[in-house]
Amino acid sequence: MKPVHAGGRIVVFGSLNMDLVARVPRMPGPGETLAGHGFFSNAGGKGANQAVAAARQGAQVAMVGQVGADAFGAELGTALHDNGVDVTDVRATAEAPTGVAMILVDDGAQNCIAVIAGANAQVGPADAQALVERLGPGDLLLLQLEVPMDAVQRAAAVARERGATVVLNPAPAHALPAALWPLVDILVLNETEAGMLDGQASVDASSAAGVGARLLQRGPNHVIVTLGADGVVWTSAAGTQHFDAVRVQAIDTTAAGDTFIGALAARLAAQLPMADAIAHGIRAAALSVTRPGAQASMPTLAEVARFAP
Repeated sequence: MKPVHAGGRIVVFGSLNMDLVARVPRMPGPGETLAGHGFFSNAGGKGANQAVAAARQGAQVAMVGQVGADAFGAELGTALHDNGVDVTDVRATAEAPTGVAMILVDDGAQNCIAVIAGANAQVGPADAQALVERLGPGDLLLLQLEVPMDAVQRAAAVARERGATVVLNPAPAHALPAALWPLVDILVLNETEAGMLDGQASVDASSAAGVGARLLQRGPNHVIVTLGADGVVWTSAAGTQHFDAVRVQAIDTTAAGDTFIGALAARLAAQLPMADAIAHGIRAAALSVTRPGAQASMPTLAEVARFAP
């Protein structure tokens, strides 16, 4: 098994969205108009969320992506910069507006999301060339699937050429090209994504180990399945380990997965063993769901250290 390279920088290649969030008592049915009881906008996008989550855990982080040449794009760039993320390679394009996510959050803290890609859809293989100067041995590249697949695959290839560790979060759930699988070092996915990639109707704590073992055969060195209240299952060539969730009173689960991945990557970059990095990610994600919003909910390293659920 190839070891996880760690102890370096984190580069996030992915999406930036403005989240428009409505609080509702329950999810509306088809054709139904439902009165909400709150609204706010929040910097988001899976790529940007993971960048902020990692930066708040003390990592050195850079973001590569695209926004529109508009007010939302400027606001997203400022939010990343204010969180200590290097935005040198976040480009503003006049060809498309900034991506937007429309989010409903119900009183049970569950959410549903519609994403309009906007400028994220303009990201291409040429943007991955920025990674040549950004990545080297010991660095980590975080990838998601809110930008085009050809760009994701090229970014992974560049990272592999540069000796960096590739962390892929295949979200939104999407089939992966055969050529991408062997470029991935660490696959982090939730039960829905795991089920789709493995062809299972559902994935839970009892089946996650088998799913992880089968996905491992496609190329990754580590498969980490997040299961919400059922915790996390990590599978590698050394075997499988189950981690319990931290019990909290959740009010908004938006970006909990992004918080976990960013915190996990930050601890790997700080040279913690995988098991310790996963445990830290679980605590960070648990703390995030006790707060509303995406990036607004993400804790700092000091807050996770003080967290006593």
